[in-house]
Amino acid sequence: MGTLALSADERVRDVRFSQDSLTVDLMDGRTISVPLEWYPRLAGASPHELENWTLCAAGYGIHWPDLDEDLSTEGMLRGAPAPGVRTEGRTKRSTRPRQRGRLRERARKRSGRGG
Repeated sequence: MGTLALSADERVRDVRFSQDSLTVDLMDGRTISVPLEWYPRLAGASPHELENWTLCAAGYGIHWPDLDEDLSTEGMLRGAPAPGVRTEGRTKRSTRPRQRGRLRERARKRSGRGG
């Protein structure tokens, strides 16, 4: 295990908002910033609702009681938007069929059956 893994502490230290982003400071000094549009409940909330957050999941999550919204630092670090939210014009799942098609095409070329 590397030194970084030993000192990583993904618990929430602070949460703040700009007009278009959610920024979370972690206990280990890292900062996560994600587009607010990834979380429609937060994007449509009032400033008062956004500021009313509490820690949950032993400090690894954030809960907005007025909005019934919960986010984890793990999900934000993975770059995971809310379910159903499209990023850059496509969801992560939509790239899989194309990849399978490319793999099939390569296999056909190798076997000499297509090209």
